[in-house]
Amino acid sequence: MCVAWEGGVVVSGYEVTEPRLRCVLPFEAVPAEVGLLRRAAVKQLSQWGMPVAVDEAELLVTELATNVVKHVGEGVSAALILEWRGERLRLEVHDKSRTPPSPRTPDSDDVCGRGLHLLASLAVDWGTALTAAGKAVWCEIAMGTGSACRRIERAAAALENYPGTGRGSALQRRGRDAGLTESAVELIADLLHWTAARGLDPDDVLDRAQMHYEAEADAA
Repeated sequence: MCVAWEGGVVVSGYEVTEPRLRCVLPFEAVPAEVGLLRRAAVKQLSQWGMPVAVDEAELLVTELATNVVKHVGEGVSAALILEWRGERLRLEVHDKSRTPPSPRTPDSDDVCGRGLHLLASLAVDWGTALTAAGKAVWCEIAMGTGSACRRIERAAAALENYPGTGRGSALQRRGRDAGLTESAVELIADLLHWTAARGLDPDDVLDRAQMHYEAEADAA
């Protein structure tokens, strides 16, 4: 059963809280929920414009959620938190147990016990922390070159605050992905009008922006 979080945006049956660069995905620790949670996380990362992190995040979300199912207990309430921190994506899973996970060396034919080793191999950093309600297991994924990350983060913040991207707007008619795409087009059009009003050539500005993008993409 999914838990409602007030003041958020629904994503695949889960509730995403604002601001957009931090979201909370509550879930029930049962095997059937792990796939739903993974898809909700991937959808949110795609909306943030972070495709580079999707593959690693899918694996890590699966391991973190499965760890709760196996070692805390089926049916317990838990929550996944996604947070974009500059050049890193942080994933946290909160549950009500205060027992920290302990890595162990699995046998060659043992399919269990590998979760924390996979976590350590994929993440640039990870750890556990006690909370008021239990504990959190967290990890961080590197987001690539700093320049590209800063540009994506600025764009995400601009689109989130752009007129027409709020609730009750075109997002309700076309869905959040389509609404953000349309807002990006409108924002670019506004910038072109602004450059023309200042006596600049919009085509020249677009060409220069394209050159910057291609140079940074090649360097990534």
